[in-house]
Amino acid sequence: MTKDERRVVSPWNIANVLTVLRLVLVPFFVVCLFLPGMGWRLGALAVFGVASLTDHLDGELARRYGLITDFGKIADPIADKALTGAALVSLSILGELPWWVTGTIVGRELGITALRFVLLRHAVIPASYGGKVKTVLQIAAIVLYILPGDFDPVRWVVMGAALVVTVATGVDYVVRAIKLRRVARRARGE
Repeated sequence: MTKDERRVVSPWNIANVLTVLRLVLVPFFVVCLFLPGMGWRLGALAVFGVASLTDHLDGELARRYGLITDFGKIADPIADKALTGAALVSLSILGELPWWVTGTIVGRELGITALRFVLLRHAVIPASYGGKVKTVLQIAAIVLYILPGDFDPVRWVVMGAALVVTVATGVDYVVRAIKLRRVARRARGE
């Protein structure tokens, strides 16, 4: 294959199917979370766990087998934010998580996702190590809040860490985006 030839990857691949599955699981997760009873709560935990695993798996498969598509670049972050956002908002509606925590995290996620879409025509800023830590901390904190039982001190510490890393990585992303924009302007001679 020459430099000018590009491998065409079908959007109908396993990585994108997993991304769509994650989106489809979001309403099921929310319904389970709001239904009364321990069984439904554990069901919500299971659905959230499966959906979270698809987040890791779809990216791994896309990179390993060259299944990166424009659809995946757009749908994956939307699916991620839909899952975590639905979890945080639902937990706040249930009175289990303060709204200011949800607002801070969801606001950061929406803002950075919007910034990513604006930057798509210039370049893609790769996920940083901090971004991966943020995702793991958010998932762990949400799991602790969904998990039945009295884990308040642990929940607060993990959610606090998730909140701090979420804000810090958001600031880092904005700084990297500004630098990228400056480089792009210089390259165009502006």
